Amino acid sequence: MRIRAIVLLAFAATVGPTAAAPAAEPRPLVYRVPIEGMIDLGLAPFVERVLDEATGVGAAAVILEINTFGGRVDAAVLIRDALLRARVRTVAFVNKRAISAGALISLAATTIVMAEGGTIGAATPVEMGQPGSPAQPVAEKTVSYVRKEFRATAESRGRPPLLAEAMVDADVEIPGLIGKGKLLTLTTEEALKHKLADFRADSVEAVLERLGLAGAEIRRATPTWAEAVLRFLTHPVVSSLLMTIGILGIIVELRTPGFGVPGVVGFASLALFFWGHWLVRLVGWEELLLVGAGVILLAIEIFVTPGFGLTGVLGIAALLGGLGLSLVGAGATWAVILGAIGRVAVSLLLAIGASLALLRFLPRLPVGRRLVLETELTAREGFASAPETDRAWLGKRGTAASALRPAGIADIEGERVDVVSDGEFIGAGDPITVVRVDGNRIVVRRLPRKD
Repeated sequence: MRIRAIVLLAFAATVGPTAAAPAAEPRPLVYRVPIEGMIDLGLAPFVERVLDEATGVGAAAVILEINTFGGRVDAAVLIRDALLRARVRTVAFVNKRAISAGALISLAATTIVMAEGGTIGAATPVEMGQPGSPAQPVAEKTVSYVRKEFRATAESRGRPPLLAEAMVDADVEIPGLIGKGKLLTLTTEEALKHKLADFRADSVEAVLERLGLAGAEIRRATPTWAEAVLRFLTHPVVSSLLMTIGILGIIVELRTPGFGVPGVVGFASLALFFWGHWLVRLVGWEELLLVGAGVILLAIEIFVTPGFGLTGVLGIAALLGGLGLSLVGAGATWAVILGAIGRVAVSLLLAIGASLALLRFLPRLPVGRRLVLETELTAREGFASAPETDRAWLGKRGTAASALRPAGIADIEGERVDVVSDGEFIGAGDPITVVRVDGNRIVVRRLPRKD
């Protein structure tokens, strides 16, 4: 036993204390954000949330995988501002195109990476014309604003500002690259050559390897249900439909007594419209106060003042102004504002036309008949306004003392009574019966003669 103990002690002294295994270093975390399709107002809150979340957990980078032909300038400006103030490294991975608003978002990222065959540029602002017609160029004031936004963004990231300006304004000329009268769009090779892009990669994994983040944990960001609903509510078609339904509901409610389904639907539609545009920072207290004042003025016009005068005009103007301003964002010129007001005016006209048709034809529909009181308050049931002496003739029989064309004299129980036929000619001497008493009218109907 003593020998065994000595051997064990000698072994322990040889091996020494057990060394603690080194802790495995955590893998860096990278967020992957898809920027696809149309750049709309609902995309900005999604990008802002991901940037804040990535900053909070100490992510190594946020990769914006961009493939878009553009969209709303005001939405791109909101995303651009969020990228410039982000405290996490941002990477714009252009795969395969970053056109128009997508170019501004790319310029705002810390690093620009382009895939093989990618393009970036062509960012001149346009405004939509009538349905079915092509987009129209905007005023010089708007072009100047967007041009400076692009230049300031490029300057803040140390990129060639003249290239950014040439993407917006066709008057910018760059010798050896683009002549006057054409917008700048760069391919991957051209962007790398002119120092607009930092390097080329064909996959997110290749991007991470070039950034020194090979093997990083990739967390793909997806919109929450609330952000998906927000993008749906701020879609141009959906927002216009909500405006029309909201105005229609209010008009029908003001024209009918009480407070019922039209009012609930109308106010719910406007609440959804303003809630969505409030979250994307297009609606403030000013727009809400304008719309509220417009509704109040229209109610005063309908219920208090007769006819249609100054109060109604001011109410419509306030309603158009509040809803119109809720559709425009940063960089809006008077042309853009007037276009938004025109869009609201179309919704208002559609709502007025629909309300007139609804109020006229609803009582004839099966659903409308359940909502309309059609019970006739007859004299037989005691709801007539005729004198008691006239109601006493109801159901009595007699003869026509004179021809009824349709008014005349009838002989009923030996008394001469002023009567009116129910529409047909009744000759003198024809037997009659009193069928109803309407006010001071005694209505009679001819009876068949007895042979």
